[in-house]
This record gives sequence, C-alpha cells and structure tokens, in this order.
Amino acid sequence: MTAYILRNIWQKIILLVFVSIISHAIVHLAPGEPSLVDPSNPRMKAEDIARIRAAFHLDDPPHVQYFYWMRDLFSGELRSFKDGRPVLEKIGDRFFNSLALFLVSTLIVWCVAFPVGVRAALHRGGLYDKAATLVSYALISIPGFFLSYMAIIFMVKNFNVPVVGLQTFGLEEASFWFRSMDRLWHLTVPALMAAVAGTAVLSRYVRSQMLEVLSQDYMRTAYAKGLSDDVAVYRHGLRNALLPFITMFGLMLPDMIGGSVIFETIFAWPGIGRLGYEAILARDFPVILTLNFITAVLVLAGTLISDVLYAFADPRIKFQ
Repeated sequence: MTAYILRNIWQKIILLVFVSIISHAIVHLAPGEPSLVDPSNPRMKAEDIARIRAAFHLDDPPHVQYFYWMRDLFSGELRSFKDGRPVLEKIGDRFFNSLALFLVSTLIVWCVAFPVGVRAALHRGGLYDKAATLVSYALISIPGFFLSYMAIIFMVKNFNVPVVGLQTFGLEEASFWFRSMDRLWHLTVPALMAAVAGTAVLSRYVRSQMLEVLSQDYMRTAYAKGLSDDVAVYRHGLRNALLPFITMFGLMLPDMIGGSVIFETIFAWPGIGRLGYEAILARDFPVILTLNFITAVLVLAGTLISDVLYAFADPRIKFQ
C-alpha cells in the first residue's frame, strides 16, 4: 500500500501543477484588473496605478506572473492586492472558523442521514419511508439561502436572539462560559442550514444502497443464522454499502471553501468562503488563485483518502 500511496501522491502533484496553470489562466482572462477596481477614486492617479501594476508584476507576461505567484506562495511572501497583507495569513485567520462550520455541518449530515436512510430502506413502502421521501425532496427543492433567511427572521422575531456573525456584539466583558455558549449558538444555526440539503440527499443515497444490499444472499444468510436486525443491518449490510459514501466523503473536503460561501455570506460568518467572495468582488487575484489552489489540493487529498479507506471498508480490495 505504501508504494501505491507514494505513486498516487506523485501523480496528484503533476495534476496539481496543470490545475494551477489552468486556474491562473482563467483568472487572468476575466475582464478587469485590480488597479481598476475603483477608477472613480479621486486619489487614484495614473502614477499610483503604474506603481500598483509594477509592485504586483501586472505588466509582465502571464507565464512570468505565474512563476512570481508560485514563488511568493511557497515562500509565504504572497500579498493581497486589496490590503497588502500576506495571503496565507489572511486565510489562516479564517481557516478555523470555516473548519468548525464544516465539521459541525458534516457531523450533522452523517449522523442524521444514515439512520434515516437505513430505516427508510427497512420499512420500504411504509409510512415512515413515504414521509422521509417527502421531507427529503422538499428540503432538496428549497434553496439553502431561502431557508437561511427564514431561520434568521424566525429567531429574531420570535426569540429576539442574534444569529449573525461570530458572536453577539457587546459580550467582551462576559464570562468565558457565557461567551463560549454564545459562540456555539452562532455556529449551530449556520451549520444546521448548511447540513439541510446534504442530509436530504445523503439519506436518499443510503436508502438506495441499503435496498440493494438487503436483497443480497449474504443478508438472507445472516438472518438465517439468527443474527439480530441491528447486527445484520449495521455490521454486515451497511459496511458493504459504504463504498459510494467513502467516495462522497472524500469529495466533501473542498466544501470547506466552496460549499460554505452562501451560508458564510448570509450569516456574516468570517470564513474562507466569504473571504473568497470578497476577493472576487475586489479582483484580488492572489487570494482567488490561492483559494483555488487550496481547493484543488483538498480535492486530490480527498480522492487519495477515499482510495485508502476502500481497503478498510472492503477487505476484497487490494492495492497492487
């Protein structure tokens, strides 16, 4: 397995280089440039624009700009067009906020979707299955931003509690316990909204996979041996249905950046997704390119993790 992992990592590094080149080309093909973000600013003179272009190598050919970007990125000297701060420092300031939101929403999705999907499969055609199907399709159909706005209005109007931002304004002098609970509250609501659609979709996949597994001969053998429903379903059936979900789990890692943009923007959550949105509005090329690069790394890392987990989920899979 070690040889397979090392070979896979080498292949993904080569692929990452090609992805970074294409991403760099696409970003620079977009109309506009950082020096023209606010041309109406009376303080922005021609010499100021020329100085900005020279400082960020905007007058150089695209391939030269690419090498400058890669050099500054890996040396930690890459700076934002918007405020001159190091890009990695800006991303690091918001990384753990996005990580917390991602982990909580993912935990909600997987802890709710699997029991719902398995029970729907066990009671196929019954009242529970029909109700779960109706609710799932309804949650898939309703846009996430609409549910988020409704949640904010509901909480403020009925309970007069703030749900926007990282914490409630004016609690700097409160106790550590109270501030921790306030942070947890502000994290829970956007995490729930981010998990709604994912829970509905994943529960449908779990139901479909479990229906296929329950019809297999080894499941009938397990029941014939006198195994309980829990042991037969969760120890034998669910394990054999896990392979598609391992793939889905690996591909969920990039959601920490791309999948949280809407919810971080609506809830004013200071995360990486919101940082990317602000960078697009400001045409902050270094931040945009770095976030694209990190997203590509997460995609490739997720596929590698999925490949390795296959062997643990199914002993029949061997890496040769």
